[in-house]
Amino acid sequence: FTLFSLPVVAQEGAGTAPGVPPPRQTPDTPPPTDPVVDPRIDVTGSGTVDDPIVITASRTSQPVFRSPFTIEYIGEEEIQDRSYRSLSEALTYTPGVMVQRTGPGQSSPFMRGFTGFRTLFLIDGVRLNNSVFREGPNQYWSTVDIHSIERLELVKGPSSVLYGSDAIGGTLNAITKSPHTYGAGTNVASSVYYRVSSAERSNTIHAETSLTVDETFGFHIGVTGQWFGDTRGGHGTGKMNDSGYDEWDADFKGEYFFNPDARLVFAYQRVQQNNVPRWHSTTSSKSFEGTTPGTDVQRDLDQNRELFYLQLHAENVEGMFFDKVSTGISWHEQDEVEHRIVGASDRRAGFDVGTFGFFLHMETPTAIGRLAYGVEYYRDNVNSFERRSNVAGDFIQGPVGADASYDILGIYLQDTIPLAERFDLVLGGRYTYASLDAGRVIGDPTQPVNGPVISLDDEYSAFVASARAIYAIVPDKVNIFGGVSQGFRAPNLSDVSSNRTSGSGVLEIPALGLDPEYYISFELGVKIREDNWGGQIAYYYTIVDDMIIRAPTGEIDGGSGNQIVQSTNSGDGFIHGVELEGWWRFHQNFTIFSNVAWIESRVDAFSDLTDPNSGFEDTLTRTMPLTGMIGLRFDSTDRKWWVEGLVQYADNANMLSLADTGDTQRIPPGGHKSYGVASIRGGIRITDDVTITAAVENITNEDYRVHGSGINQPGRNFILGVEIKF
Repeated sequence: FTLFSLPVVAQEGAGTAPGVPPPRQTPDTPPPTDPVVDPRIDVTGSGTVDDPIVITASRTSQPVFRSPFTIEYIGEEEIQDRSYRSLSEALTYTPGVMVQRTGPGQSSPFMRGFTGFRTLFLIDGVRLNNSVFREGPNQYWSTVDIHSIERLELVKGPSSVLYGSDAIGGTLNAITKSPHTYGAGTNVASSVYYRVSSAERSNTIHAETSLTVDETFGFHIGVTGQWFGDTRGGHGTGKMNDSGYDEWDADFKGEYFFNPDARLVFAYQRVQQNNVPRWHSTTSSKSFEGTTPGTDVQRDLDQNRELFYLQLHAENVEGMFFDKVSTGISWHEQDEVEHRIVGASDRRAGFDVGTFGFFLHMETPTAIGRLAYGVEYYRDNVNSFERRSNVAGDFIQGPVGADASYDILGIYLQDTIPLAERFDLVLGGRYTYASLDAGRVIGDPTQPVNGPVISLDDEYSAFVASARAIYAIVPDKVNIFGGVSQGFRAPNLSDVSSNRTSGSGVLEIPALGLDPEYYISFELGVKIREDNWGGQIAYYYTIVDDMIIRAPTGEIDGGSGNQIVQSTNSGDGFIHGVELEGWWRFHQNFTIFSNVAWIESRVDAFSDLTDPNSGFEDTLTRTMPLTGMIGLRFDSTDRKWWVEGLVQYADNANMLSLADTGDTQRIPPGGHKSYGVASIRGGIRITDDVTITAAVENITNEDYRVHGSGINQPGRNFILGVEIKF
């Protein structure tokens, strides 16, 4: 092998494979600087210093500006400067993304109308999604420690050709921190970060160390402790009792360089969350704009997640039919236990999922373009349980089928073809095979303990393709991009074997004979990058085919009185929208930036949960209202301090689906009212080793909820952050 070592600021043509840690840097390498633009904040929406290299969009190294996709890039400095408390909330200001909050520790981004198992999350290229992910908002994105992240790369729209099932609304790749002190001898760099906030009533402490030996070996260790008290909402709501929780996180990454071009990477991550409340469904909740308070005495979740992976990455490989290869194996464990007290019934339900993963990705230059191709395989082993104090014996299953397994195998090929000096065409295809086997499933929902036990097994296959292109109207300044991409989602254990209460008064039961969902998305956009201004605009239209939705069976559960629903392939329709973002540096110290997003959808549904023949055309649940943001940033000439003011606005959320109107604990009658939230932030680098950031969020103490959320956003919130390096 003969390989390269990336500089601190990636240049065009450089980069790494999916899941590769960020490039190493020597302690003598100066930090990236720019005479005008502060490299810490991505005010453009499409890059920081010059044009960053991303790997997620095309599964190979590519500058954002030259990629035929709509991409958002969020770097480590932005994460710290804006004091995001969770990974999901780092997407708060991203156009086309609405961050719903069921509770303080349960954030679920909606991307171009989709959330839950219709958005895909990767950690260094390894899937977070598994076969128990469910319909609608879920909390799993919040089980990734935001303080372990070096950067986030978000590709909007379907990416199923490269990443398989679930990659529909968007694909987010969280690239975690790596050793960064490479140089002669042994080098060590450590830091401690402390964050405190008033309305969130939170304290966070994060410590990390990077140790490297020469140019050969290094490791990075990080630990985080977070204590969230009872959130204080805006005027009118005040303190929201019993909304806090604790979290403990740890991450380790080690890497060994066989030579400058080939590295072996080992990583371990652990996240533990204790007693995270689903606040809206408990008696501690408060009515907001007419919502119905919850009735549960308690409803908490304990979440544990562990990830191990071993990966090998090599570039400039000689003497082989490929010149670049990445391969890896992983073991991912996710455990969830829900403790719920409803009246006299004390209930505990949950599952544990162990996932083995493998991927092999290669690239080959050919006369017809650069080929990227590979194979992925994941296998879930699932156990689930439920028990109640007022019921003798354990349930046959928990939220999903017990004694279950789920396999998914994908093979893909993509060709990037330079048809002309200014025109690139990207063609790709993927074949996926999936199978499930659930050994213990409730056969009769009215007899969950001693009733009949059934087993389920099924197989699915899908082929999807994409064609994307980008043309430089003005080289390095104006690009037009777009194309058509297919997405799909194979039915998972949650679709097929679910036995849970969801929404308000709905009981979901197992379903047989489901088919994969399919989506075709058309997109057209323009990217502009001038010396002092830039931005992008994109329009997309997504055709929905055979989407799995909950359909009424016409039956009622005699024990709970809940309407019984069952998943079917009944959802056909469309989603379309516009996303616009831009920035203008009108002075060497001042930059103004803004974005706006609009979305509309129509999908087949049912107007009466008791009538299976009541089909009609509905909007998608929790459709994001017209949302925009505008901000102004000042950076001192010496780049030692900065101040940023920002206002975010959301219009009335009155495009309600039938499911929305029935979710009375989270969504007010008629939908959420419009709101505007103003915040101001700043930071100062006192010395090279000490940085202080401060913010006042929600200056006017606005009392509001993001559409579909189960808890109000914090009111006026004072935040202080201190980082000390040594």
